[in-house]
Amino acid sequence: MPTLPVTADSVRDAFTIIHGVVDRTPLQLNPRLSERYSAEVYLKREDLQRTRSYKIRGAYHLIHSLSDAEKARGVICASAGNHAQGVAWSCSTLGIRGQIYMPQNTPRQKIERVRYFGGQWVDLVLTGDTYDGCYHVARQIATQTGMVFVHPFDDTRVIAGQGTVAIEIFEQLTPAPDLVLVPIGGGGLSAGLSTYSKAMSPSTQIIGVEPAGAAGMMASVLANHVVTLDEIDTFIDGAAVKTVGDIPFRICKSLLDHIVAVPEGQVCTEMIALYQNDGIIAEPAGALAVAALELKEIAGTLQGKRVVCIVSGGNNDISRYPEVLERSLIFRGLKHYFLVEFSQRAGSLRRYLDEVLGPDDDITLFEYIKKNNREFGPALVGIELTRQEDLQPLLSRMESIGLRYETISSDSALFRFLV
Repeated sequence: MPTLPVTADSVRDAFTIIHGVVDRTPLQLNPRLSERYSAEVYLKREDLQRTRSYKIRGAYHLIHSLSDAEKARGVICASAGNHAQGVAWSCSTLGIRGQIYMPQNTPRQKIERVRYFGGQWVDLVLTGDTYDGCYHVARQIATQTGMVFVHPFDDTRVIAGQGTVAIEIFEQLTPAPDLVLVPIGGGGLSAGLSTYSKAMSPSTQIIGVEPAGAAGMMASVLANHVVTLDEIDTFIDGAAVKTVGDIPFRICKSLLDHIVAVPEGQVCTEMIALYQNDGIIAEPAGALAVAALELKEIAGTLQGKRVVCIVSGGNNDISRYPEVLERSLIFRGLKHYFLVEFSQRAGSLRRYLDEVLGPDDDITLFEYIKKNNREFGPALVGIELTRQEDLQPLLSRMESIGLRYETISSDSALFRFLV
């Protein structure tokens, strides 16, 4: 095995620095998930960290380790939200000036939390549409001003700090877990956690979990070099990164046993389940590792095992929940959109309701404008089903009465407008 830039000893050193400053988060057995998968499933609750994310670990470790001269110059970072809060809290706690750059589409809740934690010590700038966009701006400012750039994942000090999550897991769970699922954005957490875990228990399997719409580490490992994705789905904003870190890539390629990608809709479904069943408010990236349990290649291997899922963050904006619910319903095959050609004669809609709509089907959207100079007029119809298998009977009933319709596919511009 090649010599790697982060070691278990460096993770232990980081733990010495953050111990007593950063919260020790609980490792909780989850009865619902344990019963579902016939396993012992534990959740490492980093959503209960003081900044509601593990990111504070790496940020504080790096900033604390700076020389007096570097601290005097101040620090600067780019972040989609959670790293920014960790840097803001660290700056305020250590009395160091900081500048934080965040994408313009960052959820308001995360922006307000950064301002709260940073107080008078931090200036916040919103720029660009993605993390990668604001990252380049922050890098330029760092070069111009001499401020120290606090990278969210591609720095050995940050990786060692994030790896302290693993120290707590191994102290809280004896014997060691059989399997740990860890979310991947830029790769800092997965790199640090796998470094310590494999040193302590080589037989413990470490699986990295990425969003299907931003699976940069998987693409990089397959290509055997860091790959920059052309486009990403930014919904899981805490893990939506076009380019993973060089250092995390080297470590993850060497130490991770497997990498999987989870559809965004599955993550939304698990966010809802965590809230409704367990009272856990997880952000999309926070639910990523738990959502991976449902994947066929994982679910079938869990019986009788001790499994740990990292709930990496709980900074979720309540205004996003309608979209979370919508994405979950669509993913589960319970929500569908159609363009339906209705005859302009009176009674057409009544016939649709009486002869097409099932007893448990619900119309959630109906937009129609009558055109008197046309024989038919299109209507935009959204239908929510009770069961996935109710879709085909619905389509058959539309065809049986001669209705012309078009299913709005997920890759169309109209679908992206609706969802």
